[in-house]
Amino acid sequence: MDRSVCCQHCDAVCCRQTVLVMPEDTEVPRHMIAHTAHGLAVMAHDEDGWCVAVDPTRMNCTIYAQRPGVCRAFQMGSRDCRDVREAYFHRYDEAELPPE
Repeated sequence: MDRSVCCQHCDAVCCRQTVLVMPEDTEVPRHMIAHTAHGLAVMAHDEDGWCVAVDPTRMNCTIYAQRPGVCRAFQMGSRDCRDVREAYFHRYDEAELPPE
């Protein structure tokens, strides 16, 4: 766990991930759930790619107390958190060119 990582200094990149909604996630509002082509229940995303539960002005979860277990397990500063942030920060890096 990296204590220097803080949600207030992040672009909430975890809120752009695909989040599976498990059968035991009974408190998640049903209107916020979408289904993949394979029939998996996931948190829906808006047209900009954000989880529909994110308040875009305050950048916080509007269903925090009812959020899916996957979100509950995703801890600030954890290895998963740091990996997602790292990938996001480098999303526009130039791709390696093939050898000549």
